[in-house]
Amino acid sequence: MRHIKDKIILITGAASGIGKLMAMDFAKRGAKVVAWDIDSSALKRLMDEAEQKSLFIKTFVCDVTDRDMVYKLAEEVRVEVGAVDVLINNAGVVSGKTLLETPDEKIVRSLNVNTLSLFWTLKAFLPSMLERNAGHIVTVASAAGIIGVKGLADYSASKFGAFGLHEVVRMELRQKKSAVRTTIVCPFFIDTGMFNRVKTKFPFFLPILKSEYAAEAIVKAVLNNRQRLVMPRFVYSVFFLRLFPTAVLDAMADFFGVNQAMDEFKGR
Repeated sequence: MRHIKDKIILITGAASGIGKLMAMDFAKRGAKVVAWDIDSSALKRLMDEAEQKSLFIKTFVCDVTDRDMVYKLAEEVRVEVGAVDVLINNAGVVSGKTLLETPDEKIVRSLNVNTLSLFWTLKAFLPSMLERNAGHIVTVASAAGIIGVKGLADYSASKFGAFGLHEVVRMELRQKKSAVRTTIVCPFFIDTGMFNRVKTKFPFFLPILKSEYAAEAIVKAVLNNRQRLVMPRFVYSVFFLRLFPTAVLDAMADFFGVNQAMDEFKGR
């Protein structure tokens, strides 16, 4: 999708972090951005900034875990802005604890935000894309969605779910011979504050990603119709290591400090 001007791009979790950076970037390129977030104050700041720069960003307060609200607002977007061309499922939360330390309500919240909400947004916007035989689905998953990480019990599980759902949708689109594109994004930790005080043992191989870099990389992946974006490239080694016995994968995860990354985690 190299020609993004006047395309309608809906981003969940768009009021802060890489969601906000992507929203501003797409808007500067001439796209019509629809920003969904549960934080009304942050959305107001985003809208004010966009207006100061004469950028098209329309905001909606949305709890993506509420499927009735998602369906209702999806119709409002269709009427007020138009048919969505690019859906970026970016909203996410993290608890940052081991399984037995994570309260039940936080487990439910993580799965609702990071996984179940994708079902609702996809069901809300994918039918129109199929009718038009055009569109793009972007799922912001995580490197923790392809390898389990100690201290990320609910988060890792939810991102594995997001990865799996995205792959199923891609397969179904292939079967239909649809022109709707897909992009899965699996980044290492990003310095948005969501993963405050996480650490990396080998920053050369596994750097904590700058939010500006991550957002720009996702935007470029959409523009270039890239199907998979893994950041940094070293994370691709996980797919290769899964060909070996589990003990090898575990040993490599220990060596590169994957299971110590969350030891000093504080979060926002």
